[in-house]
Amino acid sequence: MQYSMGIDAGGTYTDSIIIRDSDGKVMDSNKALTTYPDLLAGIKNSIDGLDEKYLKEVKMVSVSTTLATNTILEKNGYPVGLILVGDYEIPEKMNAECYAVVKGGHDHHGTELEPLDMEAVEAFVEKVKDRVSAFAVSSYFSIRNPAHELAIKTRIQELTGLPVVCGHELSLDLGAYERGVTAYLNAQLIPIASQFILSIREEIKRRGMDARLLMLKCDGSVVGIDEALEKPIESIFSGPAASLVGASHLSGLETCAVIDVGGTSTDVSMLENGLPELCPEGAVVGGWQTKVKAIRMETSAMGGDSHVWVKNMKINIGPRRVIPLCVAAVKYPGFLEVLRKGRIPGTMHLEENVQPTKFFIRTGAEVSKLGSYEQELFDRIGDTPTSLNDIFWETQKNLSPGLLDSLIRKRLIQAIGFTPTDALHVLGEYRSWDAEASVAGAKLLERYMQTDYIELCKRIKRDVAKNMAVHLMSFVLKDIPSPEIEKIILSDRFAQFRMKIPVVLIGGPVVAYTEELKQILDADIIVPRHSEVGNAVGAVVGKGIKRIEILIKNTYSKERKRLVLLFSPRGRETFGSYPEALAHAEALGKQLVMEYMTGAGLDRGEVQIEMNRKDISLSEAGAIPIESKLVFVGIGMPKV
Repeated sequence: MQYSMGIDAGGTYTDSIIIRDSDGKVMDSNKALTTYPDLLAGIKNSIDGLDEKYLKEVKMVSVSTTLATNTILEKNGYPVGLILVGDYEIPEKMNAECYAVVKGGHDHHGTELEPLDMEAVEAFVEKVKDRVSAFAVSSYFSIRNPAHELAIKTRIQELTGLPVVCGHELSLDLGAYERGVTAYLNAQLIPIASQFILSIREEIKRRGMDARLLMLKCDGSVVGIDEALEKPIESIFSGPAASLVGASHLSGLETCAVIDVGGTSTDVSMLENGLPELCPEGAVVGGWQTKVKAIRMETSAMGGDSHVWVKNMKINIGPRRVIPLCVAAVKYPGFLEVLRKGRIPGTMHLEENVQPTKFFIRTGAEVSKLGSYEQELFDRIGDTPTSLNDIFWETQKNLSPGLLDSLIRKRLIQAIGFTPTDALHVLGEYRSWDAEASVAGAKLLERYMQTDYIELCKRIKRDVAKNMAVHLMSFVLKDIPSPEIEKIILSDRFAQFRMKIPVVLIGGPVVAYTEELKQILDADIIVPRHSEVGNAVGAVVGKGIKRIEILIKNTYSKERKRLVLLFSPRGRETFGSYPEALAHAEALGKQLVMEYMTGAGLDRGEVQIEMNRKDISLSEAGAIPIESKLVFVGIGMPKV
């Protein structure tokens, strides 16, 4: 008997699961806390909880992770030199530190507009080569002719030996600047992805597992590990993609909406006939508009570990994630007593970082370049949880709560606080951690509210369910402003949204929210078995999907001779007639899809390829089109 293993390294938990290849049945699963900054420790802990008898027979391991997304959001990527070729409009706030704009580029027919200024390229490379770990290149209309990008790539490798990422290698969509951004972010991630993937390879080898390694992309498809190393940018949002694929597998539904409640956020997406809807303009991450094909989703910064804080007798949830009190009581012995005996801040002093349930602890990360006030505050925070209120009583100094934000952003300290997970522990609907700490925290918060701690937790639970409903309907009704949808959902009037397709819930204790959600929405709400590790399921059951686009254009040369140009991932080709170009395009598209599938380790016999063709004509039916766009979609399953 053969098995496959899925691993999802999320923001709070690292989940692992084993599936039987013959029928897709889940045989075993485990959750472990994600470890920072080294994710491998959490992965080891997660795998350690699986049954050894299955591990020995695992022949394929597939991984999904938030590593790429978090690296971009936290601006922790490796330094990169960006070269833009052509006449660019550079945004006023250009986030790339090392970049140059040089002469060159092509037009929409792939004809050179201006010779490439290689001297300017060489001067820039010599200037920054000792400060960067890789280079990214994007040339104007390189999707029609990548000659300038390839020439620069060859020259940089001759001069430095460093990795070089070209825009046309990652996207064939229009938008030279956005392709440059995509190449830039990809180059930032290559060393990080390499370290992560190689670490997993070593862990698999250490356990004596003879298994192939795959990775889930952010469009819900799996990719061979060699391509994952070359294009780590495509793993951004692979976590939400995993939840979508996992929800479909666990529920047996090809068409459904999916709500994934994680520790940090709640993600909403949808499958139709087994395929997710993709963002036509590309994924946006950390303020960067990329050309990466990712699933369309609605995300809110409210999850199981979002910070619950009170002010002016109002409950606030998020947007920041904290360690739940119930988890902290297990991780840090003695914390429960600290929580119970802590000094209570006055009502007028309450804000996000000054709460009776808010504590801080060092992460163990290396300290560098702190200001004097930051250093003073950091010195007061140790390896046991400490509150800002305690620090004030010890020092009699009013230290700015904003200093805490700075230390948190630098990953030097992390926060502990009351969360929706704690609320569920108080209500007895989830008991994986120390419920006593959750109850103690709720009783502290009730002092600032005109309600008892049980009702407080019920309100928190309802607020989380309402947030899920608002973002689900905002996703489905994308042309209607979210504030209008929110008015209807939050209203107590006699109206209710109705979903025509099932809604599948994935993540931790999502079953606790089903009744509240049913009161808000008229929907068939499903919580499948193993929903708590749905992302890990998605990582291992993802299909291989490859999209190839080929464009055929009828045009004329300078001598007014008819030309037929064909643009594909392999570059520009010229043909004497449209039928000849069309026949070549149909064969090439299928060939490129199959080459990708087999290279990624997918079963050649299981690959299905569909072709869609759109023509643009200026005259009546039957005439040769002036432009044809062929889109090839191949779908296959990993072979074991």
